[in-house]
Formats: sequence, structure tokens, C-alpha cells
Amino acid sequence: MIALGGTIGVGLFMGATATIKWTGPSVLFAYAIAGFFLYMIMRALGEMLYVDPDTGSFAKFATEYMHPVFGYLTAWSNIFQFVVVGMSEMIAIGEYFKYWWPTLPGWVPGAVAITILVLANLISVKMFGELEFWFALIKVVTIILMIVAGFGVIFFGLGNGGHALGLSNLWSHGGFFPNGWMGFFFALSIVLGSYQGVELLGITAGEAEDPRPTIVKAVKDTVGRILIFYVGAIFVIVTIYPWNQLSNIGSPFVQTFSKVGITFAAGLVNFVVITAALSGANSGIYSASRMVYTLANARQLPKAFTKLNRHGVPFYPVVSIGFGILLGVVLNALLPLIYPAASNVFVLVYSSSVLPGMVPWVVILISEIKFRKVHADKMAEHPFKMPFAPYSNYLTLAFLALTLFFMILNPETNISLLVGVVFLAIMTTIYFVKHNKQPIIDHTTEKFEE
Repeated sequence: MIALGGTIGVGLFMGATATIKWTGPSVLFAYAIAGFFLYMIMRALGEMLYVDPDTGSFAKFATEYMHPVFGYLTAWSNIFQFVVVGMSEMIAIGEYFKYWWPTLPGWVPGAVAITILVLANLISVKMFGELEFWFALIKVVTIILMIVAGFGVIFFGLGNGGHALGLSNLWSHGGFFPNGWMGFFFALSIVLGSYQGVELLGITAGEAEDPRPTIVKAVKDTVGRILIFYVGAIFVIVTIYPWNQLSNIGSPFVQTFSKVGITFAAGLVNFVVITAALSGANSGIYSASRMVYTLANARQLPKAFTKLNRHGVPFYPVVSIGFGILLGVVLNALLPLIYPAASNVFVLVYSSSVLPGMVPWVVILISEIKFRKVHADKMAEHPFKMPFAPYSNYLTLAFLALTLFFMILNPETNISLLVGVVFLAIMTTIYFVKHNKQPIIDHTTEKFEE
């Protein structure tokens, strides 16, 4: 459920029209193809976790099987990604609450929400898991209801006077690829961005009660979840509505529920996207705080960040990540008063998380190749090996590289890609200037070695 909650974000509920406008109905292929390669990434991670489940695992794998600088970059990329996403989720919550209370200052719901989430994360890992379970469940139920209602409209004419809509909207408005292959490839970066967070499975593995069967089940279910929740929901949207009219109807989810007679759909979906935003921030606090803890264990942050509270939770990492997200809420409230264009700057920073968000995926794929050589004796009896490795690794890496290439060509994403490149360059420089000669942790013995 944590992996599922990390994958299903606000982007699916409110941002579907953005990807559809670039590629039309063929966005279905984009989600399916990206989902396939995401499954390959998760299988590579699952193979390594089965042998060595550990908190902060993919940063640890990058350190052990590539170079410590990649473990450092993976951890900081994860922190950067989830703090920025957390900021956006809290700001979004402020906007969502205006549906019911239009005069409520946007920073109030965000500040209250982040305070509650930080306290919940400090109480126990179990509390985090309980919250994420219910947040994910609300999203899952909503999407299933939307798909069922949509199929009723498409095949049985539910809410349409008994006249089935059929599938003609998939090709009747400029074809399945109305904007050509260029639009299709442009959409891949946003589609991949919507999947970022599924690697949370790797961070939670070390704290699962029985990690091996949990890891296998969660990874195996990934493809099914993607097909049902992403491809299924997008199929309903582009089949019911002409793709070139979506920008005029508001949220496709609201309209689909309204079409079948659920008149309170707008309020219902507003509630769901609030829980989706809470889920995103909740997952972000958990994930980023564990990465801060990993960096502190490697003596790349002050020792205080390794302190656990009486509930066994890393206290200072959770508080510091919560403060970083809260800072975004404060800045969003104050900066527009000084700089009217500040909101555009925030959007730019948010979209810059796409490249850093790919870093864990790249290091997982590369680390798994070396992992197989190091643990060759365990591969023969391994029950959960990466399919077709290492060729599947190379193919997936090529797909990610292709997506970045089209981000350069797309005028709406090239600046955000540059911001991600600058961030990674800065963190690489900091590592080699400040941390390159520090002792690193040997995780097999938990002792420090030069």
C-alpha cells in the first residue's frame, strides 16, 4: 500500500489533461510503456532487496556497487524530490480548501496538515503506515469507482440515456496520435514523473516485519496496479471525452461522476485530492527523513541526525524535512507579496524534480548488474531474479535517456531539466570537495572503514 500510495499522486486526478494535450489518446501507450519499464526497475530493486533488505537501500546499493558519490547523489536527489513535492502538496491543499472556504488563507491548511503529518511520523513507523494505508485506500476506491462508472457509460450507456458511447473517441478527433510521435515522446517525461515514488518500496523494506515475501508481493503487483489505476483511468477519460475538449471541462474525474448522476462529485473528488496530497507529503517525509538518516550514518551529515526517539524514529531528520516542506508554504504566502512572479519560480522548481527523481532508477539498474557479479553464488537459487538481465537493464536505461532527450527538445520542460542538472552538479561538487576522503560505512559489519 505504501508503494501504491507513493505512485498514485495528485497528477493523476487533476493533471491528466496536461499529458493528454501533448499526445491525445495515445497517452494510453505512454502510460503502458512507462509502466513496463518501471516494472523492470522494480524487479532489479526487488532482486537486490531479497538478498539484502535494508533501510535506505538503493542509496546503499549505489555506494557499494558503483561509487560512494552515487549513493550520496541518490540520497540527496530523493530528499530534493520529496521536499519539493511535499511543498507543492501542502500548497495544493491550501487551494483545495478554498472550494469550501474561499476566504481562508492558503497557508493555514498547509501549515496544519504538515504539523499533523510530522507528529504522526514521529510517533511511530506504525502510525505512518496506518495513515498511508487509509490515504491509499481512499485513492484506490475512488479510481475503481471512476473506472466502473466510466465503463458503464462507454459500454452500457449509463447516464447517457442508455446509448453506449463506444470507443470512437479514441480515433475520431485527429487519430490515435493526433500530435504525432513528437507529442507522444514529450508526454513521457510527465508520465514518468507521475510514477516517481514507487521506489519507496526499497526504503520501507528494512522496516517491514517479514521483508522477503512482502517485497516479492509488492513488486509483482506493480504492473497490475499500473494497468488498473493509470491505464484504466486514462482509458475511461479519453474514451468518454474527445481529447481536444478536455481542457474545457475541468477535472475529468468530476465530470465522469457527474455524468452518471453523482451530483456531489465535485466535493467528493476535492476531498479525495486532499487525501492524495496528504499521502504524497506523508510518503515524502518518511522517504526523505530515512535518506537524511542514511547520510548521517555515513558521516556526511551531523551525528545528531542519527538520533532515534523512544519510538525508534529518526527525530531530527523527520523534523528537518517537515520544516523544509513548511518553508515552502511560508514562501508561497510571502513571496507573491514582494515578487508577483514568484509563483512561476515555484512551478519551475517543482518540475525540476523530474531528473533528480530518475537518479534512484538509474542507480538501481546499474547497481543490479554489479550486484549479480558480487553475489553470483546466490543467483542460481534466487527465486526473484531480474528478467533478461543485463539486456533489460540496458534497454530501460536507454528508455530513460530517450525521455531526457525529448525533455531538451520540449520548450515546456527544457528549463526544468537544466535546473535538475545544476542541482546534481552542485551536489557532486560538494561531495568531492567535502566528503570524498571521509570514512564510509561498511553495512555488512556496521563498522567504519577507511
